[in-house]
Amino acid sequence: MTEAEHPVVQHQSEPSGDGGGKPPEDRWRVFRRRFITATIIVLLIGIPAGYLLISAGQSRRSGKDKEAEAAAQGLREDWPSRMQRRIFEIPIPGNATGVQYYETNNWKASRMYAKFRTTSAGLDRFLTGVGTGRAALEPGRVSIGERDVKITGWYFGPDQHWAGTTHRNEKPRPTQDITVNMTDPASPVVYVVSAATP
Repeated sequence: MTEAEHPVVQHQSEPSGDGGGKPPEDRWRVFRRRFITATIIVLLIGIPAGYLLISAGQSRRSGKDKEAEAAAQGLREDWPSRMQRRIFEIPIPGNATGVQYYETNNWKASRMYAKFRTTSAGLDRFLTGVGTGRAALEPGRVSIGERDVKITGWYFGPDQHWAGTTHRNEKPRPTQDITVNMTDPASPVVYVVSAATP
């Protein structure tokens, strides 16, 4: 075969222009694709972040609302469930009378408020079950703070014989503020606030 039978075809160069050689339609497609990609990325990051902020705010408000509702209802004349007693480590003795309680939960802490009357031996069983003892009770001390007093409506007047202690545990186990009315040593009244923080 000769060169005449297979002529060499010259490659034509693309027309030069100010777009890097791409027609305006291609540049528009690239821009549009990049714009859509950037918008999707912003939406994928922005929407969940916004949702988390809104959700956190609602959770805080909800916790405060629940606490206020519990305070408005006051202490419930009943025994807390076994699970509640186990979670908050409040081993109310079986011979206890006048048992009252309620539980509050918010994003900072969960609290169980309990009050009951027991015997001298029942007080010892309770304190041992918590992990402390009668020797830890300081005469004249009310260990339950003003915040909890406002929530419960408990009154720790000066005309009674009080003894109190705070039993601390390592997180996540709860810490118990215990105050006992020892005016009648044979029939003490126990007040306890058990707080668990995450």
